Amino acid sequence: MRNYLIIFSLVLSPLANAQSSDELAVAAVLDQYHQAAAAGDWSVYFGLMSEDGVFLGTDAGERWPKEVFREYAGNRSGWLYTPRERNINFTPDGNTAWFDEILDSASYGTSRGTGVLIRTGEGWKISQYHLTFPVPNALARDVTDQIKTFENQ
Repeated sequence: MRNYLIIFSLVLSPLANAQSSDELAVAAVLDQYHQAAAAGDWSVYFGLMSEDGVFLGTDAGERWPKEVFREYAGNRSGWLYTPRERNINFTPDGNTAWFDEILDSASYGTSRGTGVLIRTGEGWKISQYHLTFPVPNALARDVTDQIKTFENQ
């Protein structure tokens, strides 16, 4: 039985290490993405996105394909969102990752980023990033009523 456990451990340990190194690689891409945004380094920022990448902004009308978002961002100096906590998961084949992260922003306070990364020949690329403002449940009715009023104008 002891030999069986040793063999079982040896078989599983590379898988655990691969998951761990992929998680570190995905986290590094997300950290670089935030750093490039803060610096307004658009070549790095958009280089971290897949060619068909999409950025979903906080406004319901903000669905920005990569090239459209590049045009929007091009004349801006950048924005700073600092990750506070992050969760990363992978599909069973290990070629797709999804994440959620809580962010701090001097402008907006607590924000949330969610998205999907895909493994490419060039490494992990952000295929979708979605920025939201989480609304505390105690404020949700007031906020959604304000949104409905705004949309009806």
